[in-house]
Amino acid sequence: MRLDVKKTYKLFIGGKFPRSESGRSYQVSDSKGKHLANVSLASRKDVRDAVSAARSAQPGWAGASAYNRGQVLYRIAEMLEGRRDQFVAEIQALTGKTAKQANAELDAAIDSWVWHAGWTDKIDTVAGSMNPVAGPFFNISTNQPTGVVGAFAPQDSALVGFVNTIAPAIVSGNTIVVVTSEKLSLPALSFGEVLATSDVPGGVVNILSGKESELSGWLVGHMDVNAVDLEGASKPAELELMAADTVKRVLRKGSYERLGSSGSLQHILELMELKTVWHPKGH
Repeated sequence: MRLDVKKTYKLFIGGKFPRSESGRSYQVSDSKGKHLANVSLASRKDVRDAVSAARSAQPGWAGASAYNRGQVLYRIAEMLEGRRDQFVAEIQALTGKTAKQANAELDAAIDSWVWHAGWTDKIDTVAGSMNPVAGPFFNISTNQPTGVVGAFAPQDSALVGFVNTIAPAIVSGNTIVVVTSEKLSLPALSFGEVLATSDVPGGVVNILSGKESELSGWLVGHMDVNAVDLEGASKPAELELMAADTVKRVLRKGSYERLGSSGSLQHILELMELKTVWHPKGH
């Protein structure tokens, strides 16, 4: 007879899996209230480490070709498909969904990745512009990544809401620090294992688990975070005021659909900066 090897769910920072530097953890229960797993409880130092990792990775990720980013994202969809049994089991255990319902949620998450992967090299084709001007100049508007994004995944979604928080941010060259749902965190933390074995550079996605109410002020108030997505935040109005102190771009709670299988181009563009350049015409 042998004992099962119990999994301890850790943070995902800079492509690695540290425990919280505080040494803290909390218990996650299944849909019937039974203890399911121990999960790292992120601290202020973990937030700082995650933002530092995201900042270091951002120039290289933004500098990759749009085609390359699309291929990397598509590979993630392939790997999610290959780990179907693991993710379905975690979704079922946490939410009490049937196998059919859990498979449908995973399908939605995979479809979202494929959809976003297809947008990497099409954003400027659709949302950029050649502007009419008086004079011998070209005037071109193009969308550029904002930088480091801090985000809070929806509290009521185990996987698809988490995926639809990350994908719109990184598709354009941003990097992200995302706080998972507190009670439904296991699939999100397992998603870090997919990222670690994919071609996504370490630091592009950083995943923190813990208490949103505790982590939100530290992440939103961090001066090296350029934009915040408050979808899963419990006090978005207060956090929006805090974000104003450092002139952050803010995506407000409830501003777009989370549970569908497809994403939104508007969501992608809300995490980008529109930049305009002038260039003289040749003679």
